[in-house]
Amino acid sequence: MNMEMIQKVGQVGVPVKDLHRALNFYKEKLGLSLLFSTDSMAFFECDGLRLMLSLPEKDEFTHSSSVIYFQVDDIKNAYKHLIGKKVVFTDEPHIVVKMEQTETWMVFFKDTEDNTHALMSEVQV
Repeated sequence: MNMEMIQKVGQVGVPVKDLHRALNFYKEKLGLSLLFSTDSMAFFECDGLRLMLSLPEKDEFTHSSSVIYFQVDDIKNAYKHLIGKKVVFTDEPHIVVKMEQTETWMVFFKDTEDNTHALMSEVQV
């Protein structure tokens, strides 16, 4: 495979145990736009990246997903907003790296299916 052919990530798949519960979390709590759903999948639009929630087709796919980093402008306000919606965070917003005039902040949370994801923000200082 020629790696120069890949231009961007077009879709991220997240395995779920309960599609209805997960659909509610991503739509109502995170505020993502639902494109469409079926009995076993739901697709969301996230600024050009499609997020697919799916019930695993085989037992070998019933493990946790990769971490999805959702970019936000103001991580502290986003954190407070989601805490208000009862999103479960595993830590508080913190700096992970500082390069020249840019700080990268992150905070990690769990979805209803026990997948770990994060909010991230790049702050000019």
